[in-house]
Amino acid sequence: MEIRDEKIDCGRAFDFGRTSADYAKYRDVYPEIFYRKIIERGLCVSGQRVLDLGTGTGVLPRNMYRYGASFTGTDISEEQIAEAKRLAREADMDVDFRVVATESIDFPDSTFDVITACQCFWYFDHERVMPRLSRMLKRDGRLLILYMAWLPYEDRIAGESEELVLKYSPDWSGAGETKKPIHIPDAVYECFDMVGHEEYYLSVPFTRETWHGRMRSCRGVGASLSESELEAWDREHRALLAKIAPEKFEVRHYAALSELRVK
Repeated sequence: MEIRDEKIDCGRAFDFGRTSADYAKYRDVYPEIFYRKIIERGLCVSGQRVLDLGTGTGVLPRNMYRYGASFTGTDISEEQIAEAKRLAREADMDVDFRVVATESIDFPDSTFDVITACQCFWYFDHERVMPRLSRMLKRDGRLLILYMAWLPYEDRIAGESEELVLKYSPDWSGAGETKKPIHIPDAVYECFDMVGHEEYYLSVPFTRETWHGRMRSCRGVGASLSESELEAWDREHRALLAKIAPEKFEVRHYAALSELRVK
């Protein structure tokens, strides 16, 4: 489904459904510590019902399935949910994946113990969504916002790859990340109180092929470029990696989480 938002990429249309095959193959890159940080907070574990917003190809539910929580994953993209269902089925996982925009989700009151939002929180209409999420959470329920990004000013491969994205998508607003807490809009605090947040560095392993796929699946490339632009970017990025990157390498990232409690 095509999305336009003036606050994102100056309103340029994007559709993650166009890159779902790459997303399924190359975006499952969170290291083990990313999930361990969640478990250490007692979240997404056995006995809990969890709603994962903007689930994409179901990366979070599929990787946390072993900890025993009952997951429902929602996403606005039919193609993303189709990939999520395929991957869960192939792994023999029972996850309830649904195609629905976050603004339209309507589960009964007090359905979930935890609601997660990984790499997607800024896409929502927070004034509309927050009262709805708080209603669907049980007493003392938690909202967990998660994020991970490469660091272009601290990693040469990430920085030069990002410059090439900006060559083709100059209004892409995903560039220039630095380690910082997740921004929480004021509308969130009308329904939730902050429990705590954490930010930490990571080194994520890639090959030339998997990093190329990771970059191609980002919003500024596969989700928004025309077919001819994507072909040109693909050739240029492969040539760039052949010049600056060994066959195997690590890319410096940071990860962040914010845990909030329903009022």
